[in-house]
Amino acid sequence: MTFTHRTALVTGAGRGIGKAIAENLAAKGVRLICVSKNPASCGAVADAINAAGGSAVARAIDVADGPAVEAASAELIKEFGPIDILVNNAGITRDGLLARMSEEDWNAVIQTNLSSAFHWTKAIGWPMCRSRWGRIVNISSVSGIIGNPGQANYAAAKAGLIGFTKTVAKEFARRKVTANVVAPGFIQTDMTADLSEEVQKGIADFIPMRRFGHAEDIAHATAFLCSEEAAYITGQVFSVDGGMAM
Repeated sequence: MTFTHRTALVTGAGRGIGKAIAENLAAKGVRLICVSKNPASCGAVADAINAAGGSAVARAIDVADGPAVEAASAELIKEFGPIDILVNNAGITRDGLLARMSEEDWNAVIQTNLSSAFHWTKAIGWPMCRSRWGRIVNISSVSGIIGNPGQANYAAAKAGLIGFTKTVAKEFARRKVTANVVAPGFIQTDMTADLSEEVQKGIADFIPMRRFGHAEDIAHATAFLCSEEAAYITGQVFSVDGGMAM
């Protein structure tokens, strides 16, 4: 994979998949802007990248706050120049059956998991278009493809990311900016660690490869889509799920 003096912004970079993506890109020579609502977590990731010989800064930003994202983006572009790679990874869950799901839980997930991608893409995508180079990767989920009981809000947001990405891909294609989706299946993260052993086994039995994936599996796919070699790929959904959504 080829990266030439690129700068990437990764949301939700403080842990799990976002952390793995940031570290993977940094190891390939990409300068990282690690974004998280939690300053301690994204700061720790940036510090680890710098200690390993990479280049990273951390910014604590509420990705669901549109005006905050707009202001932060302007400052970041002023400080670092054009941001070449945007990975919208930030996400939360507020699971519950639809009949019992509160409007607050619905809105929180939609704002963080879907609207945040709109805010960042609008703020950073157009400068990419002016530079005539850019990579946008939105991290969706297998739940956005096949649905999942108890996750109406999460599945709706992740499915929305797919439609959003395809539209952005068509709007930005002539300006040499690509937009793609990586849709993870069940990955070993803090979220899945909260599931009981029995539930985890039941899920694993449903996956053709009979196991959960690793955050690095998502990071590798994302890095490829951010590279020079992926220049002719746009508007696509890459399921990294052990065959679960076949």
